[in-house]
Amino acid sequence: MLKKIWSNKPLIGLIIFVIIVSVLNPRFLTHANMLNVLRQTSINSIIAIGMTLVILTGGIDLSVGSILAICGAVMASLLNSGQNPVFALIITLILGLVFGFFNGFLVAKMKLQAFIVTLVTMTFLRGATLVFTEGKPITIDDGGMLFENIGGGYIFNIPIPIYIMVVLFIAGYYLLMHTKFGRYTYAIGGNEEATKLSGINVDKIKIWVYGLCGMLSALAGVILTSRLYSAQPTAGSGYELDAIAAVVLGGTSLAGGVGRITGTALGALIIGVLGNALNLLNVSSYYQMMIKALVILVAVLIDRKSNK
Repeated sequence: MLKKIWSNKPLIGLIIFVIIVSVLNPRFLTHANMLNVLRQTSINSIIAIGMTLVILTGGIDLSVGSILAICGAVMASLLNSGQNPVFALIITLILGLVFGFFNGFLVAKMKLQAFIVTLVTMTFLRGATLVFTEGKPITIDDGGMLFENIGGGYIFNIPIPIYIMVVLFIAGYYLLMHTKFGRYTYAIGGNEEATKLSGINVDKIKIWVYGLCGMLSALAGVILTSRLYSAQPTAGSGYELDAIAAVVLGGTSLAGGVGRITGTALGALIIGVLGNALNLLNVSSYYQMMIKALVILVAVLIDRKSNK
C-alpha cells in the first residue's frame, strides 16, 4: 500500500506542497481555507475533466476559457430576459456542446491541427463575448434559487460546486475506465491508425470528446457566473493553461493514450493550492502568472521525460 502511494508522483507532490505551505502560513490548513481552496479548484477541475478526454486522444483545446466566458454571458442574458433557469441552463450547456462539436468536426473531419483550430475558436469566441456584452459585465437581476445555489449555495456547510466537482470526477472515472467510449479514447491516443483499422469510428469519438469538453466548460461558466452573480466579458482568461497544467501534472501524457482522471483531480488540487498559497503569502498577481508558467513548463518537462 505504501509502495503504491509512494509511486504516485502527483499525490506525493501535493502532500509535500501542502506541508511546505502550511509551515509558511498556518492559516492554510484551517477548515474555512480548505473549503475555499476546493471551491476555487472546482471551476478548473470541471474544465480539466474535459481537457483530460481531449489530451488522451492526442489533442488540445485552447478554447475552453472563451467558451466559459460566452456561455456565462448567454446564461446571464437568458435569465435577465425572464427565461426559466432550467431552460436557460439547458440552452447554455447545449451551446457549449455545439462549440465543442465544431472544434471536433474541424479536427476529426477536416483533419486540421487541434492547436490551430482551438486557437482560432478561442480568439473568435473571446471577441464574440466582448461584442455580445459590449465589453461590460452583465449583472443578473434575479436568477432564482436554482441558479443562485449552483455557484453560491451550500449543503451541510459545504459549497455546492465542490459536490458538482466530485460527482463529475466520479462520472469521468467511470466513463474512461468502464465504458467502450473510454477504451476507444485511450486507443485513439495510443495509436489512431490502428484504432481505425480495428473498425472503430475514430472521427465520432473525437467529435464527442471535444463536445463534452465544450459542455463542461459551459457548466464551469454557469457556476462562475452564479458565484459572481454577473457575467464578466474577460472571464476564463488563462483558464486553458490552468486546465492543461492540471492534466499534465496529474500524469496524462500530451502525446495521448496515457493518463487517469484521478491524476487530473490531484493536478487540479496542486494548481488550486498553489494559487491559494500565493494569495496567502501576498505574492503579486504579476508574479503569480510567472510562477504558474514555470509550473506548466516543469509539468511538460516531466511529461517528456516520462515518455522517453
